[in-house]
Amino acid sequence: MTIEERFEHIEHITAGIAEERLKDREEYKALWRDTQRQINELSTRVLQFGDESREADRRLEKRILQLADESREANKLLEARIASLVSGFGQFISRQPPL
Repeated sequence: MTIEERFEHIEHITAGIAEERLKDREEYKALWRDTQRQINELSTRVLQFGDESREADRRLEKRILQLADESREANKLLEARIASLVSGFGQFISRQPPL
């Protein structure tokens, strides 16, 4: 193989390496853009999830407060019923003849 043929062979290999490097670089850029897009989509979903979670927390808090109010009201009614029964028992016992 002559020196001229060796140079042509080296130039051919070098051109192939440069072309391969260019393809790799384009592929890396595409992967980077895809990764950035996925990160942006994920960030958007995380923010949406946070908003939905806060809204669910507000609804739950409202429901808990409603149930607490209902429980307090039911407790007041129960206290009134118990007081009425105790008073009724007291009146009933007071009307009984002594033993």
